[in-house]
Amino acid sequence: MKGITLNQEEGGKFVKLSIDTKSVEEKLDARQLIDFVRTSEFGKLFLFEDKLVKLAQETHKAKENNSHKVLNERVAERRNAEVQYKLLDSDMSAELVMTSACGGKNPNYPQLLKMAREAGIRRGLGRNRLTQAVQRAEKEPPGSEIRLLVAKGLPPKNGRSSRVIPLVPNALERILRPQEISNTRVDMRDLGDIICVKAGTPVLKRLPPTEGRAGYTVRGESIKPIVGEWQPIKPAGGTMISPDNENLILSEISGMPKFKDGSMWVDETYVCKGVNVGTGNVNYDGAVIVNGDVTEKMLITATGDITINGFVESAVIQAGGDIIITQGAMGKQSETGNLEYSTKLVAQGNVHVQHGQGLDISCHGNVTVGKQLAHSRINCSGGVTIGPIDNPNGNLFGCEIQCQLAVRAGTIGAVSGSNLFVDYSDGYNFVIERKDLMEDLLKQLQDNFYRHKGKMDIIKKKNLPKDLADKLSTALKLYKNEEQLLAWVTQRVEDLRKAKDQYVEVASLVASKKIYSGVVVKLNNRTWKADREYSRGRVHYFEHQWHFEPG
Repeated sequence: MKGITLNQEEGGKFVKLSIDTKSVEEKLDARQLIDFVRTSEFGKLFLFEDKLVKLAQETHKAKENNSHKVLNERVAERRNAEVQYKLLDSDMSAELVMTSACGGKNPNYPQLLKMAREAGIRRGLGRNRLTQAVQRAEKEPPGSEIRLLVAKGLPPKNGRSSRVIPLVPNALERILRPQEISNTRVDMRDLGDIICVKAGTPVLKRLPPTEGRAGYTVRGESIKPIVGEWQPIKPAGGTMISPDNENLILSEISGMPKFKDGSMWVDETYVCKGVNVGTGNVNYDGAVIVNGDVTEKMLITATGDITINGFVESAVIQAGGDIIITQGAMGKQSETGNLEYSTKLVAQGNVHVQHGQGLDISCHGNVTVGKQLAHSRINCSGGVTIGPIDNPNGNLFGCEIQCQLAVRAGTIGAVSGSNLFVDYSDGYNFVIERKDLMEDLLKQLQDNFYRHKGKMDIIKKKNLPKDLADKLSTALKLYKNEEQLLAWVTQRVEDLRKAKDQYVEVASLVASKKIYSGVVVKLNNRTWKADREYSRGRVHYFEHQWHFEPG
């Protein structure tokens, strides 16, 4: 531009702009001057835009007053990159904040590393992150701010408290995992002997707590972990602590061991060769093992597990634990208008049967079937698996199922198109009902708590007579108790909200082979029906709709 020149000063650190107002022909504004410097050889330097605005104004005044002069002003500076390390999260991480160079020099990797050490960063420094910062500084426009988390400390890993492990398996675990007789073949007939331990047999062991692992900050300071604690070990029914080892639980009686929720007990066990008209019904306080068949119209009731190494036909089995039928079970459907089945399996735990037809199954756990289940009714609080646990490849058809976890099988439905109905509504509505109830309680508690908090804040500011000190102390205790209750209910509401989301995530039908027409899955008023044959895949609930996903 005529009448305007740029010159370096102090060895190129600054750039001076000179304007001869007499030689300037055109009307100048600040934007023109800024663009002039930007497009010059000094365009990468840090620009003092306020100085350029001032020069444009003074040039305009000089032209108006016809008072010609030469205006000089430093308008740009050559700046090296600015580097700062910030320690965050109580020295558990470090952030690099760098403003890239404006015509000056950006730091290289060794320089960034040296500056990190000078900032006190000793451990957890990411060398690749420093290299990334160097590369970004060269690529991005001059004066760009670059932020990178370049160092991380290691949080301590607290020790684990003592825990218990069973030394003998539950009967159901033995059934679901048959003994291997070679590396490639499993003998499905040899399901392992049903475990019955003798008195004095070790059944549970307590493992010692661990010390944990120390952590460190980015400054290199060590953080000690919290050492695990010894948790008490209490013998349950039919067991005792070993007189020679306080960490070992022994069976006090001969019977069937059962491990659940960290507790091991041994049920007294009634063993018979079959249940029929000759033996009569069985009602036992403990576990029952039937090494034979259970014939028509017989009843077995036990407070523990019931294990039947045989076949069940048109009988009623009621267990306070698991029901295990190693062969099969069959019932008949009533010919009256009511949908009743002659074989009923009712358990507080899980139910396993090798194959079944015409069954009415009700349990609080999972239902597993070895090969095939047909024309039956299931109401369970867990899931339904047809086939081996690790590869459900059995057949499921003609059933009505109410459950809360996934239904998994090889083939779901039948070629004939017989209906199979799976309903997830009851479990979901139960979770919703509990969530709504707790949310109403939470709102009431919050209203009361914040009202009381306001009053307590007022009381704390006042000088109360000494004779009211005891009453104030009592009121503070009640206030703290209310605060703790509010925190507990708040957490409970959050847990129920998560449970609601998790429920719909696990509600699904999974077929490893085929899904035939006539299969229906329902969640309240949202229904999916197979109107054709589908290959292997999964029916799942997402965004308030059922979807079929191949695979």
